[in-house]
Amino acid sequence: MEKIYLKARAKINLGLNVLNKREDKYHNIKSVFQKINLYDEILIEKNAINEFELKTNIKKINNKENIIYKAYLIIKEKHNNITGIRVILNKKIPMEAGLGGGSTDCACFIKGINKLFDLNLSKTEMEAIGRKLGADVVPCFYDKAVLAEGIGDKITVIDTNVKYYIVIVKPNISCNTKEMYMKIDQRKNVAEIDLSDEIIKGLQQSNIEIIASNLYNSFESIQKDNQLMQNIKKDLIKEGALGSLMTGSGSCIYGIFKDKQRAKSAFNNFKNKYQTFICTSYNSKRSEYFD
Repeated sequence: MEKIYLKARAKINLGLNVLNKREDKYHNIKSVFQKINLYDEILIEKNAINEFELKTNIKKINNKENIIYKAYLIIKEKHNNITGIRVILNKKIPMEAGLGGGSTDCACFIKGINKLFDLNLSKTEMEAIGRKLGADVVPCFYDKAVLAEGIGDKITVIDTNVKYYIVIVKPNISCNTKEMYMKIDQRKNVAEIDLSDEIIKGLQQSNIEIIASNLYNSFESIQKDNQLMQNIKKDLIKEGALGSLMTGSGSCIYGIFKDKQRAKSAFNNFKNKYQTFICTSYNSKRSEYFD
C-alpha cells in the first residue's frame, strides 16, 4: 500500500458537563459525543524522501506546528520503518467551532498511518498516542456515539444506529478552547445538570425527541449574555428544530431535526447569513471502530 484515503468526521456534543480541574491542569468532563456526516478528507502518501509534507486548503495550518505533524513525530520515533509522507488535507470542518476538527484529523491520521505502514498498533496504543495530543482525540477515534469521561479518555460505546438531521450554524465569531476553560474556572455558583443518562436512553431507543429535549452544555453558562448565539438558537427552534445547543466550547450552534425537509428549509434560511452546514448523525455499523 502506497497511499490511503480517509474521512475524518466531525462531532457534536449532545451533553457536555465540565467538572473539576485536575492537578495536571486538564478538566474532568462527562460528555456524549455524536459523530456526524460532515468530514475533512485526508490522503496520506508515502514519499521517497524521509520528510513530512502537509498540503492543505487552509494556509494557517500549513505548518509543522499542527497536531497531525506532532502525531507523526511521536509514531516515527518508535517505528523505524516509517519513511517520509505527504499528507493532503481538505478541510471542510470549520476551525475554533466546537466540532473537533483538529482532534478528528489527528485520530484519523493515526489510524491511517497504522494501516499504511502495517504497524499493527493496538487500540490501546493508538489511544495512548491520541491522549498525548489532546483531550478530544480519544473519543474521535470512534465513528459512533460514545460517552466520554475523565479528560475525555474513558470511553463507553453507545449501542445506537439512530439517524437524525442536523443544521449547524457558525456565527462570525470564534471561541478559543483554552480561554473558554479559563472562563469556566471563574464561574461561581453555577449548577451542573447531568442529563447523560436520558440522552443515552434516547440514543439507544432511537427516540429523537428524548435526545433533543435533554441537550446540555456547561459552556453555555458563560455565553448567556451572547445575544447572537441566543438568537440563532431561538431561530433554529422556530425553523422546526426539536432542540438546539452550542457544541463543545463553541462557537457553532446546531439544531436537531426529525424531518428532512424542515432541516433543508432551515439550512436555506441560514446559509445567506452565516456559514451553515446540513448533515446527519453518523453511527458506524462496524463492530470495531478502529478499522
